[in-house]
Amino acid sequence: MMKEMTDIVFALTGDTLPADHAYAVWREAVRILPWLESEPAAGILPLRAPERGDGLLLSRRARLILRVPAAAAAEVARLRGQVLDVGGHALSVGEGRERPLQPAPTLHAQLVASAAGEGAFMEAMDAELRKSGIAGKLICGKRHVLPGSGGKIAGYSLVAHELKPEDALSLQCCGLGGERHFGCGMFIPYKVIANLDG
Repeated sequence: MMKEMTDIVFALTGDTLPADHAYAVWREAVRILPWLESEPAAGILPLRAPERGDGLLLSRRARLILRVPAAAAAEVARLRGQVLDVGGHALSVGEGRERPLQPAPTLHAQLVASAAGEGAFMEAMDAELRKSGIAGKLICGKRHVLPGSGGKIAGYSLVAHELKPEDALSLQCCGLGGERHFGCGMFIPYKVIANLDG
């Protein structure tokens, strides 16, 4: 049975982050919350911040968002007040709040991990949707490469649309593809379909 998931949103304080921060942020979260490692659907949504040189410039609006089983939401609050060491950059975690997943007819994932070409990727994603019992249409965006721990995670941005409310919630709970821990295959409501690169 699919677990009910929820997002926990934390305020952040910091200056900059390296471009390859996804793995380091996850490892720091696991250091504080070791049980995250054994939750295959749990992950950290990609941090949204302006690029500066080879990294990101954090603003006061930057947020750390973890998607976790709803039953574990209270445990994630332990991140509040922690200082994460992200490749030598200090990231202070502030107040957190739960943000339940919301149904939306169109969802977007910044990166769905896949080493396949676009055609094979779309066939695999369609098959995953059908296996999960989710009805909807997919639009593939550009190929991206995410720096990881000693390697690269490649894939595509992806939009799922024409989703019924229950399917939209299911897709946000289960995601698509692998590497969920690093924010891959995690969907959020998407209001404008014209720019698939988010």
